[in-house]
Amino acid sequence: MRVVKVNTGTPYDILIERGLTDNAGSLVKSVTNAEKVTVITDSNVEKLYAKRVVSSLESEGFDTSLFVFEAGEKQKNLATIASMYNHMADFRMSRKDIVVALGGGVVGDMAGFAAATYMRGIDFVQIPTSLLAQVDSSVGGKTGVDIPQGKNLVGAFHQPRLVIIDPDTLKSLPQYYINDGMAEVIKYGCIKDIGLFVTLETENALDIIEDIIETCVSIKRDVVNRDEKEKGERMLLNFGHTLGHSLEKIYNFEGLSHGQAVAIGMVMITAASEKAGITEKGCVGRIEALCKKYGLPVSDTADIAEIAAECASDKKSSAGSVSFVLLKKIGESFTRKTPLNDILEFISL
Repeated sequence: MRVVKVNTGTPYDILIERGLTDNAGSLVKSVTNAEKVTVITDSNVEKLYAKRVVSSLESEGFDTSLFVFEAGEKQKNLATIASMYNHMADFRMSRKDIVVALGGGVVGDMAGFAAATYMRGIDFVQIPTSLLAQVDSSVGGKTGVDIPQGKNLVGAFHQPRLVIIDPDTLKSLPQYYINDGMAEVIKYGCIKDIGLFVTLETENALDIIEDIIETCVSIKRDVVNRDEKEKGERMLLNFGHTLGHSLEKIYNFEGLSHGQAVAIGMVMITAASEKAGITEKGCVGRIEALCKKYGLPVSDTADIAEIAAECASDKKSSAGSVSFVLLKKIGESFTRKTPLNDILEFISL
């Protein structure tokens, strides 16, 4: 088993091994004295893994309930969170009990936020089943929901007690969702690891997926250890996300996935910074080629002025400016504030 240790205010382990899903009960028991567990999942994952996880938890003596919501980013809202609260209250969950998030990024974000705020905070465990969640969103303690004004504008930092990653769950995913997760993998190569980027260029990531997952979560672990609450370095993890979130909002969180939006955002912002002489020549071409290799789009027909205008509602905007993550070259990144009034000009270069 591969173990990546996270040393935040609440230390925890990230476990990576094929078949771990069936050991969920004993692994959860190793980090809690809870009597009750609420497993939160969506309608897609329920059909695949919920029965196995609930059975494993019950075999360890946990009194277990299951909360299922309709799959999709559209459900990532406060109404769904309220339903989670009601379910946990009806199940008489106490402060010593625990939530298990079973699913992709939407499930992890929402279950984590529900755990962070129910009774002012109870423990939770992440069991990510999508590539995006396994390489990125399940690690680091960011939780939250969308509101009409923007993506993830309501949330909390709440670290899990444990992250259980079973790469075998990826076998059940349609190629669309594998491609979606690869956007975050490419992001890590762009911002921190030229070696990872070259590996993605020269090999098929799925052939070495356990290495890829361990590399990505180790990069994120190191960043989060140094900057848990996103006051500085952790902002680098948002490469491509500001423009990507704008696109997601323009499409009302339908039709364009998070990974697709991030891929387009990475290409757009690097094209702009390369034309401005900030980024080494040739970087955007390599990023475009890598995104295409893994089935991701590199452009969109949305109005550029509308994309720029939506940046104003990004949670990283402050004092009339937005902090964009830019590349000096592949593997080396930094943040730069751009006044809201200058965004359109910058990304239209």
